Amino acid sequence: MPPGPILAANAFVADAGDGFLPGFVRDIAASAPALLVGEDRLRFYAEQVDGLGAERREALRLCFDRMVARINELNASDMDLGGRACSGRVWYRVDGDKKPHDEHGGTLDEVDVVIVNLLSERQRDDIFRVQSSDFSYFLDTATGQRRFRTTSYFDQGHLAICLRAIPDRVRSVESLGFSPVIARGMMFRHIRDGLSLVTGVTGSGKSTTLDAFIDANNHDFDGHIVIVAKPIEYVHTPNRCIIRHREVGPDVPSFKDGVVQALRQDPDIIMIGEMRDPETINAAIEASDTGHKVFSTLHTSSTVESLDRMIAEYPHEEQNRVRVRLADVLRCVISQKLPPKIGGGRILAKEVLWITPSVKAAILNNNTSEIYQMIWEGAAQGMVTMEQDLIRLYRERKITLENALQYANNKRRIQQLVSGNAAAA
Repeated sequence: MPPGPILAANAFVADAGDGFLPGFVRDIAASAPALLVGEDRLRFYAEQVDGLGAERREALRLCFDRMVARINELNASDMDLGGRACSGRVWYRVDGDKKPHDEHGGTLDEVDVVIVNLLSERQRDDIFRVQSSDFSYFLDTATGQRRFRTTSYFDQGHLAICLRAIPDRVRSVESLGFSPVIARGMMFRHIRDGLSLVTGVTGSGKSTTLDAFIDANNHDFDGHIVIVAKPIEYVHTPNRCIIRHREVGPDVPSFKDGVVQALRQDPDIIMIGEMRDPETINAAIEASDTGHKVFSTLHTSSTVESLDRMIAEYPHEEQNRVRVRLADVLRCVISQKLPPKIGGGRILAKEVLWITPSVKAAILNNNTSEIYQMIWEGAAQGMVTMEQDLIRLYRERKITLENALQYANNKRRIQQLVSGNAAAA
């Protein structure tokens, strides 16, 4: 944008004073006919925003950027704004706790105007078609451009938005604390095929771990990596590998299509941002089965639940076939949580399942309930249960016993480990 419009935009922001928004936003919000509600009201705001000059549209974005910049100042991981749930405040997640801060986010209608202004034509189409849109947001800072994974969605007829900060740097695999067996298994040079999963609830660090694996491979062998995600988060710089970043929406219609197309692009590694449906799971299994190394994620809280969830995605009559294929292609399942760390921040706790012949037989025979004990006894193969890892963190005085219990999948096992009766578990 030419310097003139930028200076004018800054003038509009200055007019807002200590408030969040310049006066013309209030005028737009007040101009909506009372009979228009929900989607119709938002379409009206979209028309008004499209009629604004470049200076006003840039001013709106700059006002929003002030809220986003607070993520860096607070060392927060997430920001929420808009919709009835936010009660007119801006909320930030700091050290795992999401709370409202002093910033006032404007009225419901004013925030609708702000969010509509941020959305591209494609993203507006998503909002009106499926009531949600995922995209990347960028903030220019003194140290460079900061990226955010962003989702905008409906909340009782109004728009809300959530931003997740993407780390500026990739963590090393060594810093994540995996055993040498598991770290070796993630490297293409040592194991060139199969499906490895990183699972956990939203905000458990799945993307951080996957990016660490991709970065390690990028510096370890000469090849081609294809990343299919929505949205693209960390953008890797090619080192020894070509790394393609394909965003679902702008670059490819779906995760499934991204994987199918990747198979024609001569990849060595395919990373799938999320396996959301049977079609994507099928594509991941097919890619693994044809000799590619595949990484992906699931929203599950344990390794065994991950296996059960994938199989349960299919009709009953297909589940046995899926078990056979999963047992053949699966290499590793990692489940993650981020309990609060003593002294501030959060720390990685993980459960790791390596697919040994015994685990493979349990999957084939539909005896996944036996797998937890195999993990419990599988330290030599790099395996660890969530409870064992939480107790390790507790004994290293990195987390409290209360948090170890809170984040455990099996609280009885935690109690047995603390009392020294783990052998009887």
